[in-house]
Amino acid sequence: MNDYVVGRLLIIGGAEDKKGECKILKRFVQEAGGKKSRIMILTAATEEPQQVGDEYKNLFYDFEAGEVEILDIGERVSANCKDLCERMERATGIFFTGGDQLRITGILGGTRLGRTLHQLYERGVIIAGTSAGASVMSDTMIIGGEGGTPKKDALAMAPGLGLLNSVVVDQHFAQRGRIGRLLTAVAQNPYVLGIGIDEDTSILVYANGNFTVVGSQTVTVVDASSTIATNVSEISPGQSLLLTPVQIHVLPDGYCFDLKRRITKMDTAEVRTSL
Repeated sequence: MNDYVVGRLLIIGGAEDKKGECKILKRFVQEAGGKKSRIMILTAATEEPQQVGDEYKNLFYDFEAGEVEILDIGERVSANCKDLCERMERATGIFFTGGDQLRITGILGGTRLGRTLHQLYERGVIIAGTSAGASVMSDTMIIGGEGGTPKKDALAMAPGLGLLNSVVVDQHFAQRGRIGRLLTAVAQNPYVLGIGIDEDTSILVYANGNFTVVGSQTVTVVDASSTIATNVSEISPGQSLLLTPVQIHVLPDGYCFDLKRRITKMDTAEVRTSL
């Protein structure tokens, strides 16, 4: 069985606070090294890279980041550029903006920059992403689908960046009513955990497989590993899903979850260090 995670991730459900307390973005700067941080903003997901990149750059400087650079990778030729990879190797924190998750994987997948990203992650550099930048963290990602009743054709999936294994992430979760499509995702392989992250909410995932919720709303964890009955392989497109039983955890700010043991951790003192 592969480990779920080998480094640190900050996975944000989108629409994070940028004008008030800014708890999530401040936490990212802190985890990246604070005043000693060197943050790289990757804008591959968005069609407005300069505008979006500048917004985050200014915010990170407001939070006293050391150095902040925007890396606008709009095509695969750039993603294989030696100079850009060497610039990214200096980073202590990498931040993926929102947009279209397929733009991220389509540009970075199999490139020199994609390999550099994995190497930095394995060295402990924190990787963060919001909205589409959150979906790409897992080995399989949701790229589309509707909420409502869980059905066999309720979602579309594709390979992600593979930083988080055996997990599928959905963002803007409660705000867009996406419980149905997350249930459909885990029904296709009940070993896989489903994690739905609300807006202005995130999970900070440590290399030991624990994560802490950071933000104003909640995180929903869907565990179907104990399921004894499902019709996912038998129903036709449009038919409703059977999946029973399913365990669901709903976690607010400050609560923790053990991805390996699939349990909520009420005592947060050992979240960073326990194995």
